[in-house]
Amino acid sequence: MFAKMMMAAALAASATVAGAETIEIEMLNRGEAGAMVFEPAFVKAEAGDVIRFVPTDKGHNAESIDGMLPEGAEAFKSKMNKEFEFTATEEGLYGVKCTPHYAMGMVALIQVGDAVNLDAAADVKQRGKSKDRMAELLEQVE
Repeated sequence: MFAKMMMAAALAASATVAGAETIEIEMLNRGEAGAMVFEPAFVKAEAGDVIRFVPTDKGHNAESIDGMLPEGAEAFKSKMNKEFEFTATEEGLYGVKCTPHYAMGMVALIQVGDAVNLDAAADVKQRGKSKDRMAELLEQVE
C-alpha cells in the first residue's frame, strides 16, 4: 500500500513539472512602456514555471527587490548581460529590478498563484520612476 502511495505521489509531482511553462521576459533599453523596461513587466505564472530573463539589450540584469518576495522564496541577482532564469516555487508576488536602471523605473512584477504577500509588497518603498511603474504593476494583481 505504501509503495502505491509513493508511486502516486511521484506521478503527481512529475505531472506538475511536466506542465511547467517557461516564460521569457526581455530586458530592453526601449519598449512599449518607454525607456529601460522589462517586457512584459507583469507576468502571471504558476508554481513550477520557469521565468527566464533575456538581456535583449546590453547593460541589464535582474535582481529581486528586498521585501517583495513570497515567504520561502530565495533572493536572486543575475550577472550583467547574462540570461538568467529561476523557478517560481512559492505562491505570491516577486518584485524584480534592473540594478543599474532601478531609479529609471526598470521594474517587473511576477504573480505566482494567489498574491499572498500583496500588502507587504505594496508597502515596499520604490525609488525614482520605479515608484509609479510598480504602482501600475500592482494594480494588475488579481
